[in-house]
Amino acid sequence: MAKLYFRYGAMNSGKSTALLQAAFNYEERGHRVLIAKPAKDTRGDRQIVSRLGVTRNVDFLVEAGESLREAFARHSAAVGGVSCLLIDEAQFLTRAQVDDALRIALIDGVPVLAYGIRTDFLTEAFPGSARLLEVAHSLEELKTICRCGRKAIFNSRQVNGRFVFDGAQVAIDGDSVTYESLCGACYLEESGGMLGATTLVG
Repeated sequence: MAKLYFRYGAMNSGKSTALLQAAFNYEERGHRVLIAKPAKDTRGDRQIVSRLGVTRNVDFLVEAGESLREAFARHSAAVGGVSCLLIDEAQFLTRAQVDDALRIALIDGVPVLAYGIRTDFLTEAFPGSARLLEVAHSLEELKTICRCGRKAIFNSRQVNGRFVFDGAQVAIDGDSVTYESLCGACYLEESGGMLGATTLVG
């Protein structure tokens, strides 16, 4: 039986690198894969970009209101069938699209490997990640370290070099917005002891 896998970690934990490695492993053995990502992720346009400098074009983008299963079926048929679907930035999927990913595994018999982060800069779950944690067959944490050397679990946002703890859940564009992975203790220190949002805008 094919399965739905969710491989998650804080930012800079090597998720895109792991996805590209998985694709390479399949293709090295003569299997065809499809790579997708939500259109909401505008970094790199139609590319998967690894911190190690490896890039690869995605086969298709998933729009917010689109059926993932229908899009997968179209692109799979166009190439004569595939052995695996890999999804980058899976936190940006809708709950319905995660359910489609599960159907692709269980009904269509194609493994789905989804990679993403669990929570936003306010420690609140993205809808796609929350649903993946609920329904995926396999959960695997990809680890990275905080600046203090402990395991990083939270994603902090900086605007113009200053930590911020309010704003829209998604802020990708703009040179002034950056992110840093922090352990719980460092996150609490930077946030003044705050976890979560008092008011989430957007």
